[in-house]
Amino acid sequence: MPDYYHAPALLLITLLLPAFGYLFLRFRDVRTLLWFLGFLLAGGQMLLHYRLGWWNPAAESHPWVMAASLSCGLVSSTLFLGSLSPLRFRLGKVQVLYVIPFTLPLLAYAILYAGVFRGISPMGPLFFIFPGLGVVSIVVGLIWGSARGALPLRMGSILCGVFGGFALWMCFRTGLLPPIVVVETGNRVVTVMLLVFVYRRISPGVVLSVMGFTAWSLASLEILPWISLNPSVELNLIHIIVLGKVVAAMGMILLALEDQLAINQAAQGRERRARLELAAYAELILPRRRVEDFDRQGPEICRTVVGHSRFAQAALLLLDSSGRYRLAGAAGLPAATVSALKELARRISAAGFLGPNSAPSAAEHSQALMLDFEPWLQPGDDLERLRFTSALAVPMVGRSGTEGALLLAGNSGAHRKEPLRADDLLPVEVLAARLQSVRSQTMMLEKLIDAEKFAGLGQLAGNVTEQLNNPLTVILGYASLLEEATELDPAERKGVEAILSEARRMRSILESLTRVSGPQGDQLAAVSISELLADLEHLHRSEFLHRSIEFRLNIAPELPKALCQAQQVRQAVLHCIQFAMEAVESPNHGSGSAAAPAQGKTIRLEASAEGNHVQILVAHSGPGFLHPDRAFDPFVPAQAAGDSVGLGLSLCATILRDNNGRASAINFEPSGAAIILELQAA
Repeated sequence: MPDYYHAPALLLITLLLPAFGYLFLRFRDVRTLLWFLGFLLAGGQMLLHYRLGWWNPAAESHPWVMAASLSCGLVSSTLFLGSLSPLRFRLGKVQVLYVIPFTLPLLAYAILYAGVFRGISPMGPLFFIFPGLGVVSIVVGLIWGSARGALPLRMGSILCGVFGGFALWMCFRTGLLPPIVVVETGNRVVTVMLLVFVYRRISPGVVLSVMGFTAWSLASLEILPWISLNPSVELNLIHIIVLGKVVAAMGMILLALEDQLAINQAAQGRERRARLELAAYAELILPRRRVEDFDRQGPEICRTVVGHSRFAQAALLLLDSSGRYRLAGAAGLPAATVSALKELARRISAAGFLGPNSAPSAAEHSQALMLDFEPWLQPGDDLERLRFTSALAVPMVGRSGTEGALLLAGNSGAHRKEPLRADDLLPVEVLAARLQSVRSQTMMLEKLIDAEKFAGLGQLAGNVTEQLNNPLTVILGYASLLEEATELDPAERKGVEAILSEARRMRSILESLTRVSGPQGDQLAAVSISELLADLEHLHRSEFLHRSIEFRLNIAPELPKALCQAQQVRQAVLHCIQFAMEAVESPNHGSGSAAAPAQGKTIRLEASAEGNHVQILVAHSGPGFLHPDRAFDPFVPAQAAGDSVGLGLSLCATILRDNNGRASAINFEPSGAAIILELQAA
């Protein structure tokens, strides 16, 4: 009987194939590609297997056509399995899909039986090749079914064992062809189970796909005698099977469309959340007057991130004026973790931190990096005990490198199962860029204000010098005339000499003021550190005497010039001298304790050459630093007295960094401390 009734089903499947191809080209979904190949092979099986007019591939004269038909059916059924359960195992350095070793023995079985042996079961040892191939496929199927992510309760392994065992039994009882039909049926039954488990919803696509594959899996009933010997029943069964193929194809097209609709809806949801998140970040009012006000807002920034992003924990690292990172704020983290992060931040060096290719990207097309704390952890570190050894890091990149980072960890409850995407990180990256921009502008504004202040002071000093020079010249002139007079008695002559001495000293001070108030260029130049320190000593000598401070100036002979901006370096040394004077006059100085024995108030200003660097040391006999490594942090208690150092030393470190130098602090034993300013020699 000609199988013309298969032609409409074959035509419908052929017409549906371009739909699968278009969906794949439109969305680039691998699962859709596998479905396209599966139905393409299913249509090829229909074309090769069934009789259409004069074409009768089932005849013994076409063994390889029959082999191709059986192979198409087997590969088609396994492609649907592989699309719904794409699990892999590692073979050396290669990840191999389970579907490949599961399919290859079945394919060899069909080719050997229908093509090589022309549909006749071999006798003797050759027969056991087929059960052996079946056992290999069953073993792979059992492992595949029990792998994590497959059907629950080892259902895949159970179904594989049942259908595989039945196929092996039929191999010995009924011949080699029925086991192939049983295996195809088992694959489609497992496909039905996977459709229910993977999608877990009731939708037109799922319902039609389940109905279609269920009807398709009835093909094994054809081997039953009471059906194969009843032409009318067999014909109705074939109609159901063929209709099931068409229904399955339509259902899977709907599934692909439903998946893309769900993806589009999820993308719209992420876009809506991103807009709300960006709106929340835009409402943050960031101070632009002083850097310390900006840095104090770190906890509020972290709370805003935790409250509006998908991350449950956030921390803000900022680079301070000493070139080290510090924790400016945190939210969602336990107190112990925050304390451990503070210690970790001090150990992070700014050189190369979060630079290009320094860490793997957190998501494709994202600037956030997966930061591992391992390089900075110490043995027994609290972060290891707390199991907080990595986090996402959004770098805050400035002109000189990474000037901060926003650390993110933990997913909120609504996002636990969602994979991390670049869209989730985009608002936080925009926030980090805004933070960096505002902080850099605030630093520049502070420098501009300081420059304006010192420019005004310089102009005032220049005017005062100019106004005092004229009367001072008159005083020096008349004093010189008096000194040359012969009728002066010894007491009068001593008074005239005193007038001349103090007038000349005033002239020297005015000349120092002239150099201080002179215009300075923006370019680095060779500056005589000897003259600069001598001028400062002249200017502050009276203040040291008034405060009863012993001041010692020691400049190494033949000291090379330094490459810097004289006005800025002079400002930095002034900050250090002022800090030293406050330190020696602090309440803790001279207390007579064991830690700090009583001694006089002493300040030493020294300059020396070290290699190709010029070092300026400002030492004092007051209390030492609580944390020398944090001496240049703004508004941090620096001495045992607990007083804050304000911005003086912070600006000092900033000035040195702008002049390609660095500032450091050390403590002396048993008491005293010093600040070292290091500049490049010209």
